[in-house]
This record gives sequence, structure tokens and C-alpha cells, in this order.
Amino acid sequence: MSSSEIVSFYTGKNFFITGASGFVGICLLEKILRVIPNHGQIYLLLRPKKGKAINERLEEIKKNQIFEKLLANRSVEDVFRGVQAIAGDVGQDNLGISPEDRRLLVENVNVIIHSAATLDFGDTLKTTVNINLLGTRRITQLAKECRQLKVLTHVSSAYVNSYRLECEEIIYDKPCDSEELISLVEKLSEAELEKQTPEILKDHPNTYTITKHLAEHEIKNCETIFPCTIVRPSMIIGAWKEPIPGWTISKNGPQGFLMGAAKGVIRRLPVGKSLIYDYIPVDVVVNNLLAAGYSAATHNAKQVEVYHCTSSTRNPFSWILIEDRVNSFLHEYPLKSAVWYPYLKFLPSVTWYKISAFFVHILPAILLDFVTRVAGGRPILMKLHRNVNTSLDRLEKFIFTEWKFHATKTTQLHKSLSKTDQELFILDITTLVWLDYFKDLAVGARVYLNREPLKNLAGAKTKDNILMILHLAMQAALFSLIWYLFACIFGMKMSSSAFVVPIGYFVFSLL
Repeated sequence: MSSSEIVSFYTGKNFFITGASGFVGICLLEKILRVIPNHGQIYLLLRPKKGKAINERLEEIKKNQIFEKLLANRSVEDVFRGVQAIAGDVGQDNLGISPEDRRLLVENVNVIIHSAATLDFGDTLKTTVNINLLGTRRITQLAKECRQLKVLTHVSSAYVNSYRLECEEIIYDKPCDSEELISLVEKLSEAELEKQTPEILKDHPNTYTITKHLAEHEIKNCETIFPCTIVRPSMIIGAWKEPIPGWTISKNGPQGFLMGAAKGVIRRLPVGKSLIYDYIPVDVVVNNLLAAGYSAATHNAKQVEVYHCTSSTRNPFSWILIEDRVNSFLHEYPLKSAVWYPYLKFLPSVTWYKISAFFVHILPAILLDFVTRVAGGRPILMKLHRNVNTSLDRLEKFIFTEWKFHATKTTQLHKSLSKTDQELFILDITTLVWLDYFKDLAVGARVYLNREPLKNLAGAKTKDNILMILHLAMQAALFSLIWYLFACIFGMKMSSSAFVVPIGYFVFSLL
């Protein structure tokens, strides 16, 4: 096999990575360490968090299970040779970096990959402007100072243009003037800003998309100064192929509800079963970032290159493809820590979901939280379901809207790579089989989110069978009680009121 041109480009290069402790950031770090063995220094921007110093946070990153393959035959010291934590925060002036560390970056950094952002759709404009917009500006200011910079790669989102149902790989016009928005955010109080937010957003659904949209223009402003590129992933989900199929640390999207469904606490989900949902595996995103940076740098691009890292136009997914198999995955890989027999059902609207959730989520949660409290434990189910309901109100547009993100440039980028690089940095998702992928994701949610190793699978299956018997017994008891109460209330014999059981079962099946 011929040598990799992408690996050759990054060999000896010094990286500066923001968002390194996040889902994409950790996967990116693993890929660089595994595939580019002769990389230069890798500087990770980390902020002290929850009383932990940055070196403690770096040690936490090293313990992530994504590095298991790398550490199988090598020491931690050897694998993470050249990885250095830099104290800072994209939300602070000058990135919160000390003068000494800034000088270190300015003199040495060749590649910047900016992944840090606030992803909370409920964040205020003050927060999102500071982190997503001004944070990106602070990164470009540092990039302009770097003496040996080869490329700046910016992680955006396909949903920055979510006010358009069909999007191309171009930077669309600003929704508002960045300076005016920054000035407004600085001037107004939180209450005043919240009142004006709907007017500021216009067609944008939330503060995240508008500030990430404006952040792209911060990158565009640098296109003639140094090569730069923007990668727009859609909804990022667990790994497809590498380093471990199904690996994830994110609880957003499908992996999150598979996590809850396996526990038996999430039993309903609002989805448009026939709609196309744009999901993209995290390892494909990482490959796209590295390939896009290589392309921009080697072509010495004078215009920002934009790539959609998306699936809707290349390998579209809809839940109807796997609806019949989701529950079989949950019982093929059950949890020993499950609190009830898993069963996940899709519902066609948020309103329908909330009605159903009252009976299958809220009432059981109240009962189980009460039992937990009596037993001296910490009740969490009601808090979980309140958070789910709150987030659904923000996500309804994204759940029941179908977008088409054209990925022509990403396809061209794939075709431009050598055969070696096409295999080493996979961008082509046309061979991804969604049914097989979601089986791996169900395993990944079990192992990496619910933290249950596969070695306890036999015991978990035994418990799953017990929970099934209890579930059926509870249903029998519930419908018998309904039958008995109906007969008593209307003064009927049990035999002549038996029709209430199939009627009750039919009504319950709609929930």
C-alpha cells in the first residue's frame, strides 16, 4: 500500500485543538495519535472545571475507553507523548491563555482545529455570542499571530442554515450585523435581551444556530490571510468503524434515548418515522476535519472551503428502516441495571408523546422515585423526564423537519484522495448499513454510556427474562383491576363485562 498523503502532510505538524474534551475532540485526538505516529506537539485548550486543574482533566481524557486499542501494547506515557494541556477558555478575552502559553502557541502551532462551542439550544444570546461568535473571533486572532500556521479548520454545523430546507456548501449571507449584535448583548440586561431575542433571531430557531452562522463569517474574514476550511456536521452519533464501532460519550440524539430505553425508563419517542433524519458517525466527522485541513493547506486555498459532513443526500436514514428491530437490539444486549422491561415505541407528535408519557413515564417515575426515597436512595426519574419534556419543546422543529444538505464538495474531496487515504480517512458513507450500524450503537450505549461490560451479558439476559415476566404480570393485574372496577361501577357481572379488557388494551396500545 502506498503511503498516505494526509499522514505525510500532518507528520511533524504541531496542533492546537479546542473542544478537546468533547465528543468530537476526544475522537479527533485518538485518530491523530493512532494514525499520525510522528505528529508534532498537540496542544489541547482545557479550562479548569469543577475544581479540577487542567492536568487532572487531561488525565481524565487519557482514561477514556476510546484509547483502549492504542494502550493495548503501549504505555500511557508513550501514547500521549507530546500531548500538552493549555489552560484557557474560548469564552474569555485572549482565550484566557497566559502570555507564556500564548507565545508558545504563536511560535509553534501549524494546525488549528476549532471545535469548542456551546451546543445548548436553550442558552441565552449572551452566552452563545460570547462562546460561539466571539470565541471563534478570538481563535482567528490567535491564528493571525501564529508564525507557522498552515491551516485553520473550523467545526460548524449543518444546522447553521436550518431556516433553509435545502442547503449548499456555501457560506450564506449574515442574518444580522455581528458588531451590532455584540454591542446589543453588551448593552442590554439579560431580561431585556431575552425579550428582544425572537426579533433578533428572525428565521433562526435558536441562539445556537444564529451565532454559529455568524461564526462562519469570522472564518471567512481570514480566507485571504491563511488557508481555512469549515466542516459542517449534522447530528453527530457514535462511531461507525473506528476505533471501536459504537463508541460514544455523547448522550444527545439516538444514543441518548437508546441509553434510557435500555434502562426501561424511556418507553416512548416522538419521531416522524418516514422523515429523513440526518445522522453522521463521529469517526466520519473526524476524517472530514483532517482531510479538509489537508486539502485547504496543500492547495493554499485563498477562499474558505466548506464541506457538509452529512448523510441526507448520500445515504438517507429514516426510522422506518429499523423500527421493527430497535426493541430486539435492546433485548439482545440488555442491561443488568435495567429498572423495568425495555420497550420503545415511536409516536407521531410531541403532543401525543406528552399524553402517553404521563402514563408510561411520569406515573411510574413518581412511584419508583418514592420507593427509592424510602430506601434511602436519590430519586432521579422525575427530574430526568422533566428535562426530557423541556428539551422536546426546543427540539420539536428539529424532530419533525426534513432537511436536505447537499454534500457535493465532500464527495469531490473523497474522490480527490489517494486510494490509501480513502481507506484511512473514510468519507464515503454509501456503504454504511443503518441496521447494522444501530445494532453497534445499541452495544455502544450499553458499554460506554450505561457502563456495563459485555462480560455481564449472561446475567443481564437472565434479569431481562425476569423483568419480562414481571411486566406481563403487571399488565395482567392492571387490566384485571380495570375489568373488576368497571364491573363494580356499572353493576355488571364479570363475565358480561369482559369486553372491557380488549377495549382497554386497544386504548392503551395507542399511548
